[in-house]
This record gives sequence, structure tokens and C-alpha cells, in this order.
Amino acid sequence: MKINNILFRKDTAKPGLAKLMLALLVIVISISSCKKYLDIVPDNVATIDNAFTLRNEAEKYLFTCYSFLPKDGEPLLNAGFMAGDEIWTSLDEREFISYGWRMARGSQGAENPYLDAWNGRYQGGGNSDNFGMFKAIRNCNIFLENVQDLSKIPDLSLNERQRWIAEVKFLKAYYNFYLLRMYGPIPIIDANLGISATEEEVRVKRMPFDECVTYVVGLLDQAIPDLPQIITDKSTELGRITKPIALAIKAKLLLTAASPLFNGNTDYSNFRDKDGVVLFNTTYDAGKWKKAADAAKAAIDGAEAAGFKLYQFPGTTFKLSDTTLRQLTIKGAVTERFNVNLEHVWANPNSRTFNMQRAAMPRLTATVVVGSARQQLAPPLKIAEMFYSRNGVPINEDKTLDFTNKYTLRTAVKSERFYVKEGYTTARINFDREPRFYADLGFDGGIWYKYDSPTNSDEGTFVLEGKSNQVAGANNFGWYNETGYFIKKLVDWNMINGTNGASYRDYPWPQVRMADLYLMYAEALNETLASPSADVYEYINRIRARAGLQTVQTSWATYSNNPGKYTTKDGMREIIQQERLIEMAFEGSRYWDIKRWKRAAEMFNQSITGWSVYQPTASEYYRVRTIFNQNFVAPRDYLWPLRAYDLTVNPKLVQNPGW
Repeated sequence: MKINNILFRKDTAKPGLAKLMLALLVIVISISSCKKYLDIVPDNVATIDNAFTLRNEAEKYLFTCYSFLPKDGEPLLNAGFMAGDEIWTSLDEREFISYGWRMARGSQGAENPYLDAWNGRYQGGGNSDNFGMFKAIRNCNIFLENVQDLSKIPDLSLNERQRWIAEVKFLKAYYNFYLLRMYGPIPIIDANLGISATEEEVRVKRMPFDECVTYVVGLLDQAIPDLPQIITDKSTELGRITKPIALAIKAKLLLTAASPLFNGNTDYSNFRDKDGVVLFNTTYDAGKWKKAADAAKAAIDGAEAAGFKLYQFPGTTFKLSDTTLRQLTIKGAVTERFNVNLEHVWANPNSRTFNMQRAAMPRLTATVVVGSARQQLAPPLKIAEMFYSRNGVPINEDKTLDFTNKYTLRTAVKSERFYVKEGYTTARINFDREPRFYADLGFDGGIWYKYDSPTNSDEGTFVLEGKSNQVAGANNFGWYNETGYFIKKLVDWNMINGTNGASYRDYPWPQVRMADLYLMYAEALNETLASPSADVYEYINRIRARAGLQTVQTSWATYSNNPGKYTTKDGMREIIQQERLIEMAFEGSRYWDIKRWKRAAEMFNQSITGWSVYQPTASEYYRVRTIFNQNFVAPRDYLWPLRAYDLTVNPKLVQNPGW
């Protein structure tokens, strides 16, 4: 008899996944500092017993537990990257088959779910169908059972043993959190079943969501005291888990649990297991926001005590305007590598960004080989509209700048030359925007400054020309931009065009940034209060100051047609949510945020639109084109379906509502 949950039995099979990871993790590039990432080694032990006889073998098993960390720096594997409404691509799917994007187009199903992290199928958790989260949890359980046994691994010191146990407890907690966010209630596998476990024991049940959260918080609380504050041995240990990382994930978990999707959601009032146990508490609990706020503040304090702070570009010998330096600061918060970037509370060395950069990068000169800059990642027009005006308020609220005719044409003047090429005609919506708009987005006529600028400055530098008869136009099968907007934010400024191709400076994917923590705290704190406090404003304003904007109070009081918006809890909630969508754009955050706010039925059912990219002239190109009409079905699409096969082999599992 085949039973899916055999995953959780104790066994003597090789855990060896690392061979599959080696090519990803041991990346040799010319810049020597990139050699300092955590090096995960393949384990070739024959049995579990041999894996825990000596320190060296046990360490291989530790790194096997790490090897399941999701590869969020790969656009095909980041569950939040392509599955929503933030990024679109070509139907040609040329060397870019994204099951997340197929989900975004309504193709998810229970027979063979896309991005199935439960089992590790269809790009769920990793490639090659080998990185299911329950498989990860099984390996963590094997590690903990053996390393907690003081009679094993005699050459492992007590301090190191405690640290390793804490690291794997964190990893186990993170893998559970990853599943919780996708599926809601899950089975809790605190220890693997024995090989003689009965059929009834193997058939595990899903536990109520709040119990799952409590369990994962407990794992994190056990791990935190024994984790290091910082990594001191950067030559061999960068990427290992630290106390600030664990505090940050605890905050993210509790924020998720406090949010409307999981806190008082009556859509799940009839969601029960087969024994009648209610799987969601549908009564709103304001205390969950207080827990989330406290956890976020603790994460901020812990990170700041360890030296983390918002990134600032350190400068260069090139002659650059303040406008360009600001953009390099905004981009660098993501792309500067974590051995020098103090904003990256957690950067994942298991996950690199070459493919992401290549898929985002436009061709800026005709000498760039087609395929080395593929320009496939295309934000829809509504994402461009989401960014603020230069006054730091939504474009539909700015009373001093007229965006009524935002799709009409306008020609750039000299004072705008660091954003748009002087004399170039582009859409009105591309003018008078905040610095993050220009740092994050490329567009027809927009400046794209890079390290290899032909002038060694931002005067006369690269310009993106995106019409169909131009170099970045929609004129290469599958390697073109579908909407007319390109993702500049994710491409490191050290990218170099070459006649034989293009080179990208790789960076590990930032799982958690300081800006994320500030936004989490402001959001959770605002929900605990009758009206916003000074701290709510403070942590939002830190991010706005880095982005070159005035404070929330000044911007709304001076420029908004709703000047009192920031003074109310509801108004500030709207401001915080838009601030988060802007600051965290293109990092895989928007999809999860919109779902946990329970706004997906509103936002994921808006049409995907863009410019008429197949046209050669400005008058033809700048016509809004409907590319796709999304259809998000609520409440069904808020949670992933369990694979139908899993329900067959384990009758105690119940399917998520609507599937």
C-alpha cells in the first residue's frame, strides 16, 4: 500500500540532495568576495547511523537541512513572484516556463497543483521535484533526533551542538511557515514516525491554523537563545541562521496570522476536518496584532543591535548626479551583496539571481547579443501607476500635479534628463514621479545608468528605447517585453554589456530587509491603536526619507486632496499598504501581502494592461492595450489546493475550500 505520508517515517535512505544543489551553490565568479557564502556539501553517507558518528558527517547533514531553503532569487521558483498581478511575460514562454504565471492565468488545479511545495512538484520549493517542504521537515527531524542525543557525535562541542540544534529548529519552523502561508492549516510533524508505525498513525490530520502558528512560534522561541547575534567567520559561515533572522521570521509569521485572511475570516466558518474539528477560528482577535507588533519591534531592535540598517550607496569615483545616486541607493538595498549590505537581515546564499537579472534586463545597445538580455519580466501598467508622484502621494490624490490625462504624450526637457532622455517623447505618466519609480522601472525613453556607461557619468548614458523597431522592442521571439515596462530594480548596476553577451554581478536573494521590518512594525502597530502614533509615522518615514520623499504628514497635508488621511487608522492603513507595495515591489512580497490583507478578489481581478508594444511610433505605441483579464475566485484561490492524490492515500486530510 502506498501512503504519501511515509515521508515522516524514520528510515535509512540517503538524504543526499546536495548534489542537485552544488551547481547553484558553488558559483565561481571573478569577484573574490562572492566566495564567502555558505558552502553546502553533498552528503554521501550510507545510513543515518553513519551520518551522526563524527562532526564532519553530521555537518553535511546540517547543510542538507539548509539545502531545502526555497530559491526565491529564481523567478520560476519564487511562489510570490509570478503568481499574482505584478509581473507578466510572453505567451511564447521561451526558456521561461513559469507555473506561477500559469496560476496567474487561472490554470491552477487540484489534480497536479502548480508550485506544489507540499510535495515539491511543479516548481514548488525548488526545481527537479526534489524540494518538498515535508521532505525538508523530515530531514530536520532526523537531524534533531540524532544531534540532541549526547551519546552521538562525540567530537562535537556542546556549544556547537546547541547552535546546530537551534539552526535546524529554525529551518523546521521556516518550512512550516512556508506551508502555512500557502495552505493554511497543515499537519504538524514534530517527530518522524517509526518504521513500524501503523497505517492509522501514518494518516496524519491537518491541525487548526492557530495551533500551527503556536507550534511554529514555539520552535522559533526555542531556537533564538542559541543562535549567534552575527556571523563572525564570514569566510565560511555567511548565510547561516542568526538571531536577527529568527526574530524577523517570527514577526512575519505573527503578522500573517494577525491579517484579515487568517484573523476572523468568516469565509472559513464551515472549514472542518472529518472529525468535525474547526480548522480556522473565525472570531477576530485584536490581540494577534499586538503580538505581531511586539515581535516586529523585537526584530527591529535585534537587527539594529547587530548593526543592520537601511542601505545607502557608498559613492563612486564617477561623476554622478544626486538623482542617479538616489537610484543606486534604492536599487542597492536589494542588489548589493550581503557581505557589505547591512540592510540584508537575511540573504539566502542558496538562491542566486543570474537568471532573474537576465530575464529582467533589456537590450540597451544593438551590440548586446540577443538572449543575453531577455527583457521578459514585464510589470503591468497598473504597477507603474501604483508609485507615488514626486510629492510622495498617490497620483490620483496629488492636487498640485495633474495626472488626469496620464496616457497622453509629453517631451522631456533638460531638467528631466536624468530620468528621461532630453527631447524624447514618452507618456505623461512617466514624468513627475517619485525616485523609486525611476529606480525600479525601465520604460521607453527612460535613462538606465550602469557601471559601463560610455561617458563614465550619467550624462549621455544608456537610454531604453522600447518601440517595436528599436533595440529593446518586441522584435525577438519570446525575448521581449509584453507591457512596455521593465524591472530595473533587480539588475545590479555592475551589469556590463558586451559584444559577446552580457555579464551580471550575482547576488544572494534578500529574504528579509530592514525596510521590511519597519513596514511590518508600522502596519501591526497601527492596527493596535485607535489612531496612528508617532512610532507608526516614524518607521514609515525612515523608508520615505531613504527614497527621497518628505514625511507622510508633510506630503499629505501639503499635496493631497485628502489631507487628513494620515490622521485616521483606516487612512493610515491604506497609506502603509501602498507604501509596502511600492517599497517591496518585485521582491515576491506583493502576492502574499494582497492575499493576507484579503484584497485579492479586488486587485487580482483587474485587467492586465500595457502599451501597444508591437507598434513603431509614439502615437501607436502609447495606446493602452488589454493583455489579459484575470479571474481570481474567492475564497478558493486564497489557499493552495492539496493534490487530489494525497487525499486519496490519506483519507484524514481534507481539501481546502473551493477545490
